[in-house]
Formats: sequence, C-alpha cells, structure tokens
Amino acid sequence: MPDTYKPTMRDKFTFGLWTVGNTGRDPFGGPTRAVLTPAEIVDLLGEVGGVCGVNFHDNDLVPIDATEAEAAEIKRDFAAALKRTKIQVAMGTTNLFGDPVFKDGAFTSNDAEVRAYAIQKTMRGLDLAAEFGARVFVFWGGREGVETDAAKDPVEAVRRFRSAIDFLCDYAVESGYEFRFALEAKPNEPRGHMYFPTTGHYLALIPSLKRPEMVGVNPEVAHEHMAGLNFVHAVAAALEAGKLFHIDLNDQEFGRYDQDFRFGSANPKHAFFLVKLLEDHKYDGFKHFDSHAFRTADRDDVIEFARGSMRSYLILKEKARRWNADKEIKSLLRKISRASKDIDALTAGFTASRAETLGAMAFDREKLGSRALPYERLDQRTMEILLGVD
Repeated sequence: MPDTYKPTMRDKFTFGLWTVGNTGRDPFGGPTRAVLTPAEIVDLLGEVGGVCGVNFHDNDLVPIDATEAEAAEIKRDFAAALKRTKIQVAMGTTNLFGDPVFKDGAFTSNDAEVRAYAIQKTMRGLDLAAEFGARVFVFWGGREGVETDAAKDPVEAVRRFRSAIDFLCDYAVESGYEFRFALEAKPNEPRGHMYFPTTGHYLALIPSLKRPEMVGVNPEVAHEHMAGLNFVHAVAAALEAGKLFHIDLNDQEFGRYDQDFRFGSANPKHAFFLVKLLEDHKYDGFKHFDSHAFRTADRDDVIEFARGSMRSYLILKEKARRWNADKEIKSLLRKISRASKDIDALTAGFTASRAETLGAMAFDREKLGSRALPYERLDQRTMEILLGVD
C-alpha cells in the first residue's frame, strides 16, 4: 500500500545546513553529535528522501576564516553533493550575529565601521547564495537590539536598518540577481530586546523601503509563540499583504526560550490551522523546517526527525482536506456565516449616498445579539477530525 504521507520534491520542503547539521550543543552542554561537512549534510538529506532544498548561512557553508583554497574545495564538494542528491539550494542568508564584531548589532550597530562591514559581508553572502541558485535571501537580525535603551536611539536604529536593506536591494538589482528578500522577526534572544520583534513590525517597515516590491517576510512559528502570539494570524497578515516570501516551520511551547522543536510536536492544533491556512490560500513557496532534533538524537534519529517534520505537515494537510469536506463542518459554517450582498455592497467603500442609507437603517440589537454561534461544537468537531474520529 503506498504511503499517503511520503514527501516529494513538489512539496517544496527544505532544511538548513544548521538544522539537520546541529550538533546538539546547548548553553549548558557541549556537542552530542559529530560535526558534518556541508556535503555530508546534503547527503544525509538525500537519505531522508523527498527533500526539495537546502538552505545556508554564508558561514554554514564557508567558515568565516576560510582561505580561498579552502572555500573553493568546500564549494566543490557541496556542489557535487547537490548533484548527487538532486537537491537544490532554495534560500541563503548571512550570519550577522555569531562573530564578536556583531556584539552590538550589525545594521543597527553604533559603530559606523561595523555597519559598513555588515553590509559588505551581506553583499558577499548574496554573491555566494546566487552562485548556488538560491531564490530567496532571508534577513534575521539576531543582534539588532539592546539590553538597555540607554545604548541606542531606537528611531535611529530603524533608519539604519532601512538604509542597509535599501543598499542591499540596489546591490542585488545591479548585480543581476533575482532574489526576493524576506525579513525574519523575533521578540527576544539572544538580546534582551530585539528591534522588529514581530512579523507585524516588518510588515509596517516594508512600505517605507526604496524597493518594497522586493521585500517580504519570513515568519517563524517559534518566534511568534515565544511572545505568546497567534502565529496563524501573523502568517495571515503576510498572505493578505502579498508578502509571505518564505516560512520557517517548527514548534515551541508558549513563553519558553527558543526551542525549535519538530513541526507540530508541541501544538498540533495550531499547526493544523497553519497548514490549513497555507493550503487554503495556495501558498506555493518553500516550506523550511527551521528546527533541531533533540539533543539526545543520534544520526539515525536525526533522519527520523527530518522525515517526521515533513510527514506531520502532510498528515495535517490531509486533515485540512477532511475538515473542508466534512458535512457537519460545512453545516456549522453555514449557520455561522450570515452574508448579505446588499449590506456588503453598502459598506464596500464610502460614498455620501451609502453613508446616508446606512445612517438611516434600523438594527435590532437584541435580535443580532441573540443569534446562535455554535463555536463550541465547531471546535469539538475540529478536534475529532484531528484525533481521527469519524
């Protein structure tokens, strides 16, 4: 019997070198798994099966202190692994947070020389990503923030960030690259207070950029959940704005540190509504699993982690199809939705005539307030579908 939940390249599932290549290290303990070369990580993803793409930070692929000869050898091996496995590079990004030079930020640093170096490093990161055919370039400002607001003027920090993105958009265009830039928000960690802490902050910034059409967002499940926010709503805002250029799928207990759990493993109900949203609105971009296997995992278990990430998405995709087709769900939705073409037309844009008509209408507040909204039953039926009850 064929496996209904077996991924294929058409699903556009991707993993980062830093995800399946994670060594299990945490702030309180050293590595529990061997370091893999970029080529070895690609081969592992080939063994997983069904993986469409691999993503990298510049220094995931080429160490920051590598010589030209070392870089050339790494890139040759990496390219050979991509060819062997038929995996593509989907997304690139730049590490502007790991090196001590970025201890006070990159694009928002108080040091003009550091800001210039950050832009230069990103230019080279764009060159590297373009060399391997990446289509999306993500910006996560891991150190763009403060521990004390005495350190920086936050208004000036926003201006500095905008200026850097404008510069890099122009650089990409002048270089003939066809990237879409995706901005990734996070509320805290590794800094106490991050600039642009939520997806909504970036959606507000984008219209002020020189080339807003080039720039969208890369929301991440864990980052919105860390702040106690509803990730589905953040993604919906990006979709509605036409700005969902990339997405990071993982999971996270609310209010905890950045856990990067396997997708759907902590909050399956939230994951269900996210998958339903993406599928209902026909999101066709890459779906990146930005997560790590447990620190206890060995190589075989890392492979199970990667397979499980994709399998969970496909299971929830099937659950969304069942939800949409369920007769009781359809009946409940008809009861809940009280459409009126006439009223919708009346409120679909101001005119003096419409305002006059609306102002003269009489509404029965008691009748409106007494209408049934069977959300309890709708939610329970949702749970039954998720739990496999017919």
